[in-house]
Amino acid sequence: MSIVKINAITVSRERFAEFERRFASRAGRVAAAPGFEGFELLRPNDDREVCLVLTRWRSEEDFRTWASSPDFAAGHSQHRQEGPVGTASELWSFDVLEREAPIATADAAPSKAEPV
Repeated sequence: MSIVKINAITVSRERFAEFERRFASRAGRVAAAPGFEGFELLRPNDDREVCLVLTRWRSEEDFRTWASSPDFAAGHSQHRQEGPVGTASELWSFDVLEREAPIATADAAPSKAEPV
């Protein structure tokens, strides 16, 4: 069963661009990590000031291995060098119970949700 880790980071609106820049500069570091299944960086399109960093992993062990890796440390070095962009953060963890994706055919019927 896959897991999802969501880092909910409070970022003032005037620092959104810097937040995005920092993530763009470290893009790809996680892609080769064993057990990595996906990444999304989410910026609110309403009045909230909480950005979400969503990663999907094959297992908790795979996530922990990544979080203690040299690539993880290198990807977070800007935080140590330039200070944090966010004012607070919280790490949320979820088990994936169902996952649904579009069917990749021209005349696709609606896809079915399947247990993971």
